[in-house]
Amino acid sequence: MKCLLLVDIQNGFCSRGNLAVPDGEAVVPVANRLMVEGGYDLVVASQDWHPADHGSFASQHSGRHPFEMGTLHGKPQMLWPDHCVQGTVDADFHPVLDISRIDYVQRKGEDRTVDSYSAFRDNDREALTGLSKYLVDAAIDELDICGLATDYCVKDSVLDAMLLVPGVRVRVVVDACRGIDPDGVTAAIAEMSAKGAQIVTSAEVLKGDTATSAHLFPR
Repeated sequence: MKCLLLVDIQNGFCSRGNLAVPDGEAVVPVANRLMVEGGYDLVVASQDWHPADHGSFASQHSGRHPFEMGTLHGKPQMLWPDHCVQGTVDADFHPVLDISRIDYVQRKGEDRTVDSYSAFRDNDREALTGLSKYLVDAAIDELDICGLATDYCVKDSVLDAMLLVPGVRVRVVVDACRGIDPDGVTAAIAEMSAKGAQIVTSAEVLKGDTATSAHLFPR
């Protein structure tokens, strides 16, 4: 069974969003084409869904500013602008994303005391979201992953998929991803590849080419 996981393709991470990823909306048409032509048995999507007082927000730390390092749950934490707050437009999926083709949505980041980059578990690596059980129950053995942002939520989701979904083959569709920091993207791609994920383009997916891509990838 073959599955496509769309990571956090939300208004908050696209242009004019509260935590915009450079060129983030460029992943939307690629994701839409993958959903139509990629031959997937299942399409799932993760959705950042934070309470308004989430502890990863700089606004919740007196005197601190977005993109400074702070602490949360006793661990180092990048402090973010308020973003993807439950029930706001910022948290909605991008309006051009074809949500009619999404079979299952996994919300994350609902616990104000811990951040959740991965679609599979919180950053403290203790609480699971339930997505791994969903994919195991669906007998998924091939998982393609794309979305936002490469160096945070995509990377953590890819690494956790390989750990928490036994026997799954994971591919990262790099032209359907965008990241925050170019150096961070380079490091993330290298780490995902080193841990066993295949790095591919959407053209290779649509051609049925399973070879690891050696092409340059968007940043």
